[in-house]
Formats: sequence, C-alpha cells, structure tokens
Amino acid sequence: MSDQEYPHFEVDQHITVKSNYYAGMIGSQFFVTLRDEKKILGTRCNTCNLVYFPPRSTCGRCFSKLTEDDFVEIGPQGTLETFTKVNYSEPVQPRKAPFIYGIIKLDGADTGMAHFIDEVNFDDLYVGMRVQAVFDEEAQATMLAIKYFKPLEEK
Repeated sequence: MSDQEYPHFEVDQHITVKSNYYAGMIGSQFFVTLRDEKKILGTRCNTCNLVYFPPRSTCGRCFSKLTEDDFVEIGPQGTLETFTKVNYSEPVQPRKAPFIYGIIKLDGADTGMAHFIDEVNFDDLYVGMRVQAVFDEEAQATMLAIKYFKPLEEK
C-alpha cells in the first residue's frame, strides 16, 4: 500500500507521567542543601571557570568532571533575563494559571534557570530587573524549595 491510499492524520494527545529519578550525587546534595539550609549551590568548572546553576556533574564546555569539591554558593539574588506569562493550565505545571515564568541568572552563576516570578505585575517586569529568591517554609528537596523570585526594591 502506498501513502496515497491512506490519509494522513494527527492524534491530539496529552500524556501526564509521574516519575521518580535519582538526581545523582551533585543533584542530591544541591536539593538537600536547598531544603535544609536555604542555600543555593552551583558548580564551578576549574578548567573553564564557568559556574553552572543548577549544578551539574559535567562541564558543558570542556566536559571536565565536576564533584562536590566544585560547589560554590550563589545567589539568592539575580537578574531577570527574560520572562513570559502563562495563561493556561496543564497537569504537569506545579501551579494553576495565570502565572509568570522568568529566566533568572543568579549572582555568581553563568547560566540561567526558569522559575516563577511573583509579587509584581507583568507590565512592570523588564529584562535586567534585579530579583530575590523567596524560599518556601515547607521543607521539600525540589526546585520548589525556592517558592518564587520577587523584584528587589529600588533604593
């Protein structure tokens, strides 16, 4: 049978998958420190001098192995690099819409990470805005131990 005998079609499908995974030594120490000490860690590659957030066990530039000895404390303040407003809810999102996601590059880090932005109107956000991590009082060893980022007050 040729393709011409059967019409092409698409299946609109939404899959929700719950899963657990091992975060590895670097990830595990990062999440436990975040939960227990409210400190944000990155890993510094001693070859490239890049600081990764979230921390990783391999440098993305030179492929050097990074270990617990390469942890450095970063943040909790940073710079908003970009942002968007999400107006729809999906089961995989940890919040109901609407909410704001931003890419935050923490002080001391060379890479940015997506996280929630709160305590600000969307129209007041701008690239380059200084933000501060707000930690969740409920102990959890996930990225949601940082509840959200809020703008720093201008002085």
